[in-house]
Amino acid sequence: MRNRLFSTLFVAALVVLSGCDSDSSEEFMPPEVQMAVDIPADPIVGFGPMGPFGTGAITFYSLRENRIVPAADSASAAWDIALQSTTIFTNGGASGPAQGGAQVLEALFEEITEAPATGYSTDATSGFAIPTGSGNGWYNYNPQANVVSPIPGRVLVVRCADGTFAKLRMMSYYKGNPANPTSADESRHYTFEFVHQADGSRRFE
Repeated sequence: MRNRLFSTLFVAALVVLSGCDSDSSEEFMPPEVQMAVDIPADPIVGFGPMGPFGTGAITFYSLRENRIVPAADSASAAWDIALQSTTIFTNGGASGPAQGGAQVLEALFEEITEAPATGYSTDATSGFAIPTGSGNGWYNYNPQANVVSPIPGRVLVVRCADGTFAKLRMMSYYKGNPANPTSADESRHYTFEFVHQADGSRRFE
């Protein structure tokens, strides 16, 4: 009788544990893909001997809240990336007071289901976590057409100011996200899609 009771309790415990495991996997809700549209990045106000120039403005952006952050909060952890022309800053190292960093991966946006555990760089006086220059980071520049284009198969994985993670794919550098931009289109306006994982894990899917 005692052995039969023990066996029954053991089987019941296994059922409960199995149910808990199933529930925990079902509880994970992948974060949604979000869009940032026409985010200004020091828009051009004139042309000089060295080419187009802006006012020197930097746009601070929160991936956690999908919004522009006022410049008055630039010395805080309120922002995750900042945009100025083709340069993308992260909120860490030489550019900010928080935990920000990034790396550029060669992969399709959908293929990155988890942020890497290592490999993140922070901004420094010698260079940025997201490299600048044509072909080095997220874009190519065509000098004949005078057009900046996102490089297909390049994804930015950002460690946000609070240590959470996001993946980001640049879609356009031109206002209105034209399918085939030309030099006549208004540049220095970012459109990108991204996923931010707010739960502290590295998992996107």
